[in-house]
Amino acid sequence: MATILNIETSTSVCSVALASEGAILDHSEDFRGRNHAVVLSGFIKQSLDYLRRQDMTLDAVAVSIGPGSYTGLRIGLSEAKGLAYALEIPLIGVPTLELMTVGVMFGHDELPEGTLFAPMIDARRMEVYTAVYDLSLRPLMEPRPLILDSGSYASFLAEAPVAFFGDGSAKFQPLVSGENAVFIPDVNPLAVDMVALSERSWREKDFLDLAYSTPLYLKDFQATKPRNLFA
Repeated sequence: MATILNIETSTSVCSVALASEGAILDHSEDFRGRNHAVVLSGFIKQSLDYLRRQDMTLDAVAVSIGPGSYTGLRIGLSEAKGLAYALEIPLIGVPTLELMTVGVMFGHDELPEGTLFAPMIDARRMEVYTAVYDLSLRPLMEPRPLILDSGSYASFLAEAPVAFFGDGSAKFQPLVSGENAVFIPDVNPLAVDMVALSERSWREKDFLDLAYSTPLYLKDFQATKPRNLFA
């Protein structure tokens, strides 16, 4: 087992969790909005100070690599790269949709047997970043951007209960009916839910390239034309 610092900045929530041998030693979350650039460095320092007080060393840095907010993902990956480079330790990338699913799997044992898991991250308008996983975290639908309509996920809902969660799920709820659609509110990607996945990557030596790794955006960034304030 390793001591790993986990960083999550893919949505409006910013969080950091320090874990060793699968146990959470220290964690911080900020739910106030997109304050990642303001609070992230302080959260990381808090965890590193904990390590110093306990005379422990860090073995790896893990970061949520997306999909999600372009700005948030860049901030998180930049901080993680800088720390891994400075300490000469491996960098681990954790897919955001997977860590959301793990959090629901561990936190909702009341779900029916055979439930499938559909994490949904808001991508504006009626679009989400999403995937569908089974209980073994096998992707039945690979991560993708998806424009929602009443037929979205129909083939999965016809066969099994599907749990929908994440900040994009509220957009889909009015479009679907039937007892197989289960909506779980207030699910955010959090660093504390990265631990099992970052530990797995450590065991398998599945590390990111410090120089060339990039976030998993799933679609190209589309900048909007700035408004002329003097028109």
